[in-house]
Amino acid sequence: MRAAFHEQLDEISDLLAEMAIAAGAAMNQATQALLNADLTAAESVISSDDHIDELTSEVERRCYDAAALQQPVATDLRIVVGSLRISSSLERMGDLAVHVAKQARLRYPNPSIPNELRASFARMGALADAITAKTATVITTKDVSLGPDIERYDQEMDYLHRELFAVVLSPTWSHGVEAAIDATLLSRYYERYADHAVSIARRVMHVVTGEPYADTQLVVEGPEAAPAT
Repeated sequence: MRAAFHEQLDEISDLLAEMAIAAGAAMNQATQALLNADLTAAESVISSDDHIDELTSEVERRCYDAAALQQPVATDLRIVVGSLRISSSLERMGDLAVHVAKQARLRYPNPSIPNELRASFARMGALADAITAKTATVITTKDVSLGPDIERYDQEMDYLHRELFAVVLSPTWSHGVEAAIDATLLSRYYERYADHAVSIARRVMHVVTGEPYADTQLVVEGPEAAPAT
């Protein structure tokens, strides 16, 4: 009976990893839609969100079944509850990719961002790729030693987000209020995407160590992330 239960937990973990990969693919494609004013890519991201929503529902169903039928305790209970929270974060990451894609669609055929911000958003997209790959690995392996890597990516994303605010508020900004609002909203979507990845890593750490979630820390040695080069 316990062996079958742990097989159920492994299947839930596999579904969460699939969600992470799908969210990463969505944000990657949304970034391409943003940078290239690619309407086809934007529409693809928007339509593919149903798949992530379906995976979320499946994870929830399996977690509720496991809780009702197996009455898990200790680590197993943390896995079940943690999986529900992780699936919620992953679903939100998919939604954030959709927000980026919808912004690209809204401004099509014009670009959604000024040319001077392309490098910043390309870097944000690359960070989103990297952070999602690490997140999927953490979910699958429960290797909490990867947490600091995720935290570093998040710190660099925060840096880019703050840097972009400085650019759009600068007296030299010449693209108007609407472009400034678009850019800051888009930057916020990427920043929140990374925040959810950090939340997932902390949740996995809670599952593995038993340390209260509110007290978990993804320790990063050395200085805060430096500007992208």
